Parts: sequence; C-alpha cells; structure tokens
Amino acid sequence: MRFLTKEWYELCQQTHLHFGIRVHSGACEFDENLFLRLYKRKEKAHVEQERELYNLDPRFMLEHDGQVMTRVEKAFSGEEITEEDQMVFRMPPEQRAHIEKLIAEYDVRPPFDEKKCKEEYKESMEWNFRYKAENLPQEIVEQIADIRVFTLGYCTKGVMLQLKKQSAENWREMERVSDEYREVMIAQDIPDEIHSRVQFHDCTVTELLTGEEVLIRFDTRGGFTNINKLTLVAPEIIKQDGGIVGTYWLYQELYRIDNGYELHVLFDGENMPELIVRCADILVEEE
Repeated sequence: MRFLTKEWYELCQQTHLHFGIRVHSGACEFDENLFLRLYKRKEKAHVEQERELYNLDPRFMLEHDGQVMTRVEKAFSGEEITEEDQMVFRMPPEQRAHIEKLIAEYDVRPPFDEKKCKEEYKESMEWNFRYKAENLPQEIVEQIADIRVFTLGYCTKGVMLQLKKQSAENWREMERVSDEYREVMIAQDIPDEIHSRVQFHDCTVTELLTGEEVLIRFDTRGGFTNINKLTLVAPEIIKQDGGIVGTYWLYQELYRIDNGYELHVLFDGENMPELIVRCADILVEEE
C-alpha cells in the first residue's frame, strides 16, 4: 500500500480521541475511591443494557410480515388510494424461518446471568485499560493520573484540550493522505467498471489460491456486494503476507501498469496483512 497503509488506518482511529470523554474535577489525581464509584456506575448501566437486550423478544421482527404498504408518492399526495397503489409485504421464507428459530431459542432461554455479565465487563475494561495506555500518544498518557478513570470516560480540562488538538492534527493528516490518494487514483485513468471489480470492503476472505491465477473467495455477508470470487489473471505476486484467509478486505489501491494492473489490498485482522499483485486482467463472478 502506498497511501491507505496500516499506519494511515491507525491514524483514522485517532481522529476523535475526545469523543465520549467528559471533564471531571476529580480526574486530576489518582483516587481509588473515585475509580470504584465511576466503575460501579458504568458497570450498572452496562448490565441494565445487556439485560434489556437479552430480554428483547424477537417476535417484533415479524410485525411487518403481511403489512399493507402504500407507494410513498401516493401516500402523501392526498389523492384516493387504490388497490394498485398498495402491496402486501411478504417476508422471504428463509428470513421468517430464521426469526422463528430465534423465537424458539428465546422462549427456552435461561435467566439472565448478571454475574457472568459483570465478569465479561471486567475483562473488557481491563483490555481497554491496556489498549488506551498503549495506543494514546505518550505525551497525553503522561498527563493522565489514572488511565482507568480515563477509559471510563473522564479526564481533566487540560487533557481534553490535548485530545481535541491531537484529533484535529490527525484529521488534517488523514485528509491530506486521502486527497493525495484520490488524485493518484484519478490519474490512473482506470474505467469505473474495472474499479467496481475490486470493491470487497468488509468481505471475509475464505480462500486464497495462488498459481497460474490468484483466486480469492469471499463470505460477502458483512460486505456490500454479492460477488464472491475474484480472479487475477497471469499474476506476479509482489507481496503476500501470511494470515490473509479469515481476515476481511479493508482497502484497496489499483494502479495501471504496462501489461495490466497492480492491485494493493490491506486486510483487517491480526497484524493487518497486505497483498500486492500485478496481473493482466481482473475477473469477478458470483458463484
């Protein structure tokens, strides 16, 4: 990757450092009692939210099945609505079957396990404590009296100002790289139809085969396409990191070369692997 690199992606995650954070007068010093009080408050809210979700009856998802729907332009026109202006929504059988399965599981679910919920919340917060300490700019971490209180969403006014300043700087750099990337992509003069063949954002790689062709298959359920097979013809692999299968396609860069194209792909997974392949053609299909 030349522009949408792992470093650029990580920078994108650092453009809203102050979101969800509030200034708290007690955050200026280490105070175990303050932390415990704030933790209990957040834990209670989390448990209540999880309990509500756990007890949400999936039958509500069947409410629209059989519902009479009216064309939008007719509904607001003030004109008389005829049968031709209406239709009855019928849920696809496989969708209804899935919901009915959820209902059956819901009806025999055990009581909500509050103890387990609290344990999972504790594990999650401990991971977040470490993540914040390791990924925030070090000069900001050094100004935080208790990283646990910060992770719960509280900081001093001085830290808040630093967070906003750093976020703004990161945003400007992110935009600078993005603008440069767009200019370079436009200069490649590659038809939109070819660009559309490598739009697999958020699709999970299920298979990667190399040889006379590079063949990649996808699980597209998390993505924005039904195309699930990509073939790179007459490939020359420039870079292939390990661990690509099981990750999902994040960003791509496509360059024109003398005998075809050079495709760069960044995948989101452990170590964020990368693939760079030169090829004569790009073929896609839905299997």
